[in-house]
Formats: sequence, C-alpha cells, structure tokens
Amino acid sequence: MNQTTAATRPPEPDFEALTTEELIAYRDAENRFRASGAARALTGEPDPGAAIEWRELALPGRDLPVRVYRPASTGDGDTARTDLPLVIHVHGGSFVGTAVQCDWTNSHLAVQLPALVVSVEHRLVAPDSPLANAADDGWDVLRHVVEHAAQWGIDPARTAVFGESFGALVSALTAIRAREDGLHLAAQVLVNPAVDVTDTMYDYPSIAEYASSPTRALPQLRLFQRLAVPAGTDARAFSPLYADDLSGLAPALLVVPTQDAVADHGRRYAERLRAAGTSVRLTEYPGARHAFLTLPGVEPQAGAAQAEILAFLRAALAT
Repeated sequence: MNQTTAATRPPEPDFEALTTEELIAYRDAENRFRASGAARALTGEPDPGAAIEWRELALPGRDLPVRVYRPASTGDGDTARTDLPLVIHVHGGSFVGTAVQCDWTNSHLAVQLPALVVSVEHRLVAPDSPLANAADDGWDVLRHVVEHAAQWGIDPARTAVFGESFGALVSALTAIRAREDGLHLAAQVLVNPAVDVTDTMYDYPSIAEYASSPTRALPQLRLFQRLAVPAGTDARAFSPLYADDLSGLAPALLVVPTQDAVADHGRRYAERLRAAGTSVRLTEYPGARHAFLTLPGVEPQAGAAQAEILAFLRAALAT
C-alpha cells in the first residue's frame, strides 16, 4: 500500500462495454494515479500536523488495510492521546478508489477535531466482490477498533461514521447495523450518498439531468449496480433508502452537491430520516459536482464543506 510519487492517469473507458480484464486493468491504473504525488494537485495536500500510516487489520476471514490518521506528537514531551474520538471513514469510488485520495479531508479532521480517523480500504465492487463485501468491511473495521479501544487510544463513546458517494452508502448501512447491534454512534456524515441500488435507483430527476454532464455518470452507475448487486441479491437490503426502520439512528449530516446525478438520493434519504425521527441536517452546495470534497484543487466549495463537516463532528463528538 505504498504511495507512489508519479503516475499517468488512464483514459476513461467505455464503462458499459468493459470486460473483466479491462476493468481490473483500469482500476489498478486509476488507483495508482490517485495514490500518486501527481494527483495532489487535484486531491490536496495533507495537513502536516497529521501522522499518516497504513495498518493491516486481522478481521474475520481476511486481513484488510486501513489508512490511519492521528494528530502528530508535538515533540515537546507530550504523551500519546488515549481518549481521542473515533471517525471511521469509507472512501468513494465503488469499482475504483483508495483511501489515499481522501488524505486532505481525513488529515485535517484528525488534526483539527482532534480525532483518530481510520479510513477503510474496502474491497471494491468487482465481478467477484459484490457490495456485501464492502459493507462487511465498513462494519467489521468499526467493530474491531471499538472493541480494541485502549490499543487505538480512542474513547469508544465518541464514535462517528463518515463516507462519500459509495462510501456514504457503506457508512449509512453501518449506522443501521450499529443501531441493531447496540453499538452507540454519535454521528454519521454522508457526502453525495448513493443510497438506492434497486431498479429504482435511476428514477430521480437528478439522474436524468446529470446523466452525461458534468461527468458521464449513467454508464458508471449501471456498471456499479451490475457489479454490486449480482443476480439473486436482495438489492433493498443494501439500499438504506428502503430500510424498514430509520428511527434511532445517529444524528446525520447529509452533504449534497447539486450538479450530481445522485443528488436526489441524498435529498430523499434526508426526508426519510427526518420522517423517522432521526436528527438530520441537509446542506446543498450549488454548482458543486460529485466527489467535490475529494477534489479541493479544482472544486472551490470543498473547503466550505470540509469546514461544515468539521464543525458538525466537533459538536457531536464533544466530551
């Protein structure tokens, strides 16, 4: 999981005609770029006050990498914090993506909250890896870190989940599982969430309006759905929008960029959370595009969204 210093971004393929071999080749090349120094012009520079490292977690049936961010020692004799709040983060990208693309966001959260941020390098959806795998990864990392709170130096009573796009879907599913398991969450932050993977996932005005611009979203969504919920899968079970009970969940912040095909997913989910009695704040960023939070180098509203997320989590995770 070493970060590379240079890479060339691959051209965007025809997502509707990709073979399995072409998908894997594209995924690997795109992730090399996202983890490269060349990508920093888009994804932003990490906060220099954060210590960042890869760790390997021994989870049931597999070892899984996580990218860990914590406030660095000042070097003046301070001892390591043992009571930091915990933020479990899940990156976006569905069939591409890496935690490294979120270094700007997560390092600043770690320093400025301050908190321990653990970003899940989940199993991307692929022909042999459905959404169920990534959903288990998000949940198992949360449970592992909370159960080993003393080793991680965190206060398990101050825990939040945070995800973007596909990662927001995983985080929303994790919040529901936490309630069902009796694991207390103080907050959930869902940025440009895609929360419907059933056949109705395309039945929203924002899908029609932004299917092809500013990005070619529709072919990517179709590929994602095909990989994420293979035949025989109960798609409603992986669609938080259709959860039977959304009451009693952690207070939610939903961040929705308006020039996004799945903008209406976030709006509709906020409505359902509110109707169920779960505290929710919906903030829209006019003119912002999907994945804008991970692109501070080219998306001017990323900083404002980052500040809002920081303030929301600071209040929710206060002692």
